[in-house]
Amino acid sequence: MKDYVGHDSQAYGIEEHRLVGGKGDGMRLLLVRNGRGLDFTVSPDRCCDISRLSFRGINMGYFSPCGYVAPAFYDCQGDGFLKSFTAGFLTTCGLTAVGAPCVDEGESLPLHGTIANTPAEQVWWEERDQELVIHGVVKDERIFAHKLVLYRELVCSTQQNLLTIHDRIFNRGDTDCPAMILYHMNMGYPLLSEHARLEIPAEQVTARNEHAAEDLATWDRVLKPQAGFEEQCYYHKFRENGRARICNEELKMGLEIRFDPRQLPFFTQWKMMGQRDYVMGLEPGNCHPDGRDKMRRDGDLTILKPGEERQFDVEVELLAF
Repeated sequence: MKDYVGHDSQAYGIEEHRLVGGKGDGMRLLLVRNGRGLDFTVSPDRCCDISRLSFRGINMGYFSPCGYVAPAFYDCQGDGFLKSFTAGFLTTCGLTAVGAPCVDEGESLPLHGTIANTPAEQVWWEERDQELVIHGVVKDERIFAHKLVLYRELVCSTQQNLLTIHDRIFNRGDTDCPAMILYHMNMGYPLLSEHARLEIPAEQVTARNEHAAEDLATWDRVLKPQAGFEEQCYYHKFRENGRARICNEELKMGLEIRFDPRQLPFFTQWKMMGQRDYVMGLEPGNCHPDGRDKMRRDGDLTILKPGEERQFDVEVELLAF
């Protein structure tokens, strides 16, 4: 190929842009193309999360009504997270709290933690071994409090339509610290529609609450947008080979999420079939979204000792058939 192009960006590459206007004004965006149909956007000012994902020109993710929102607008009280929940393809939840607002051991914790609204302090990228690699360092640290660091590596193949997330959470404080992470991956139209088929081959499926339990038998059914739809969550339990796939028969494409349930033992399906609020969350994590206080009571809360770290890996493969 090198003899045919003047600059690599004719075929693939990473470009840095900045937003102008609105609540996202000034935010850095990294636009990534692998030259085989996979395009995505990384937001360094929002935890190096993935705001947009498309395949062969077709949108895969969900963008919420609030759109791009810079961290300066973040409201850390209660469910204020929703005011700046862009969603996008990936919003990272954590690092010391995930899920419902709660008070745990005297500490007041907001919805889904603060890391998704934290800018990366260091971001760089490189091309290596037929891969485009973005590195980010995001710090969740305070004086007189926890000191966690997220080291993120996003790896995009230029030979396959494959995107891999490699994360490490490191406790560089001097006390034990809860460490929670949930990969809030959000499927949206046109991938998500009544023509989509959802496949989550878990060993066990349970409903989060009584409302979700009413439709437990049809957890995998994708509906048309419904006025007044009340969200439903289902918890899927894997013993090995964590996997979730969504395919759209009309588009003849889809995607598959793969993870190791030893690293990420919880998988949440967020089913929200509302009008404009039309999204299916497929969310591997080391926790569920019922709050840190419940995770602690159930004995499922991950605690990192000083100098300890945990690694988490998630693969996303784009499919055509």
